[in-house]
Amino acid sequence: MTGFRMGRRGLALASAGVLAAPGLARAQAPVVKLGILQPVTGALSQDGEYGRLGAELAINEINAGGGIRALGGARIETVFGDARSNPEGGVAEVEKMQAEGVLAVVGGFASPICLAASQAASRYELPYVVDVGVSDQIVSRGLTNTFRFGPGFGVVTQTALDNLVALNDAAGKPSRTVVIVHEDGLFGSGMARLLNAELPKRGFEVLETLAHPTPARDMNNVALRIRALRPDLVIPSSYYAEFVLLSRTMQQQRIRPKGVYCILNGAASNYRFVREFPDAANLVMDCNHWPDPRKPKTAELRRAVEAQNRFWLYNVPLNYSAMMLVADALERAGRADRAALTTALAATDGAFTKHIMPYGPTRFVNGQNQAGAPVNTQVQGGDIKVIFPRDFADAQPVYPVTG
Repeated sequence: MTGFRMGRRGLALASAGVLAAPGLARAQAPVVKLGILQPVTGALSQDGEYGRLGAELAINEINAGGGIRALGGARIETVFGDARSNPEGGVAEVEKMQAEGVLAVVGGFASPICLAASQAASRYELPYVVDVGVSDQIVSRGLTNTFRFGPGFGVVTQTALDNLVALNDAAGKPSRTVVIVHEDGLFGSGMARLLNAELPKRGFEVLETLAHPTPARDMNNVALRIRALRPDLVIPSSYYAEFVLLSRTMQQQRIRPKGVYCILNGAASNYRFVREFPDAANLVMDCNHWPDPRKPKTAELRRAVEAQNRFWLYNVPLNYSAMMLVADALERAGRADRAALTTALAATDGAFTKHIMPYGPTRFVNGQNQAGAPVNTQVQGGDIKVIFPRDFADAQPVYPVTG
């Protein structure tokens, strides 16, 4: 009987505690788990770290603003995965995220990682939003779970070539010959094939196509070959470390083409490159992902990044925007369900405005955002300027390069 009375007393005290603090029952807000997949170790670690930063900035903003309101103010909880700069690492992390019950995955960065990870996610009907991966194979396999907000290399290359012709024509056609330099993986090899097919149609002669591995430790042979061929233009498509090495080697060997015109280059639109190697970076042009400088949120996000003594890289705004896309789709889906989220992502239209990319109204066809578009930048005076498109360019191109 004594034991029973103590039990009754304990129960009464517990009940009184709940009555005294009725907010406790409501304190446990619902949670939505989202996966962030990035390569934060290995050759692509810089891009992975900045991609993770962009996604986390978006999540912090969403949670601070009341969470996902359509889900009762659900907070986003992140499950992070390190793809270790290779496809196998990406697949392993997707399997772990599946076990942890994530509702969607954002990221991947490199095309091989995005291809493998989105394929793995499709086995579980797990929505996958690509941040950067530009291989058009990613959205041409018929996977209904995969969405890419940014442009692929087909659109980027077409834009880059159109702008190159406009640039060359406006300067009196000083350039005719080209050497293509590319990383030998899925991204670079696909780009090189497309350039070899399209440049001759636009009046350019491709003297040679030079491939290099990632990672690469030495670019002397590539630079010496460029010196021997003496092209008017060098068009590189490489990841960060490899292009920095190439550009510094060209500088040391005094190789001065009329233009270095990059396409989807890992360094040419990168403030770390500009700050650390200003002479090698000066006047390099690029056609790449870049945020819309006209949007106030772009400047706000850049200030937040630089306040952490970090560089402003395109990985940040792309991942910020991709995570905002998922949050927008969750609001429209109205429930924490993978199938409902996939349907909502596919139905995204011009109402989605919480991104900071220079895109028109969002519309997905077979997983590809039809509005995704690149811009052209050029390093000028220690800064990265937009030179195309003209409607929001903040500088005129310097071309041809002399001296």
